[in-house]
Amino acid sequence: MSSQRATVLIAGAYSVDLVLTDLRGPVSAGTEVWASGLDMVPGGAFTLAMGLRRLERQAVWAADFGTDVFSREVLATARREDMDEAGFRHHQRPVRNVTVALSDRQDRAMIAYEDPVTARPLAELIDVFRPAVVMLPFLQFGPDITDALEVAAQHGARVFMDCQDYPGHIGMPEVRKALGQVDVFAPNESEALRVTGTGTVEEALVLLSGLVPTVVIKQGAAGAIASTNGRRAAQASLTVPIVDTTGAGDCFNVGFVHRWMDGGPLHDCLAAGVACGAAAVTGPGSSNALNAAELATWLTRLPH
Repeated sequence: MSSQRATVLIAGAYSVDLVLTDLRGPVSAGTEVWASGLDMVPGGAFTLAMGLRRLERQAVWAADFGTDVFSREVLATARREDMDEAGFRHHQRPVRNVTVALSDRQDRAMIAYEDPVTARPLAELIDVFRPAVVMLPFLQFGPDITDALEVAAQHGARVFMDCQDYPGHIGMPEVRKALGQVDVFAPNESEALRVTGTGTVEEALVLLSGLVPTVVIKQGAAGAIASTNGRRAAQASLTVPIVDTTGAGDCFNVGFVHRWMDGGPLHDCLAAGVACGAAAVTGPGSSNALNAAELATWLTRLPH
């Protein structure tokens, strides 16, 4: 596989999400709160790789696995989803990545743990797999990322970057540098406000559009807005029964990139993202990620 041109390269760790739902009260220090539901589902960058696989995209996921039960669970699930293993590395020690998600119908709180492991350099991965698209699950910046994104440009790869709850803002020159090297930046609403230091989504979109060719701001149940080369688009979501919002943003990213790779117009990319995100919240974690036929059905349900 390493000698072939992979369609998408996903660089990011797995996570196992322990999702507690239907909480019977607010969570606060010194109290015990019972949940009515418990699910254990693979998450992290697994969601991106799995979602693209369900949409029949070729993808290589660069991830590390160990001897622990969480690694074994994700690896087994990846194999059931028939995912490409060319980017997997196996270690003879635990490589645990666990997130406990306390989820209700409005939002979620998360506690995370990970065993340290040195990931393969992104520049090396791009050079080996020669992807058409690089998907980065969180905001990354600094000299190593700058060098890697230069390698991506040399190979003609386009770059999609999410934000997640990672530090960094556009007042930092290295952040501005990295954002100037990506093709799509896709924070959610709170991340966009934090990264830009603005008070409204509109202000954040304008500022980010001056740095990145395409900016997408995910707004949860409200849908998403975006801008590319001065053109604006928005897509409302639809009302669905919410079980868990964990993984919905990653599922949105999958839908957006799926349509973006086909050269779809911005609104169509947003629609695919919103449909995938909306479907995701109807089940725990990313378990309800759509396949191609299901996506076509969900698209017909979106408001126009």
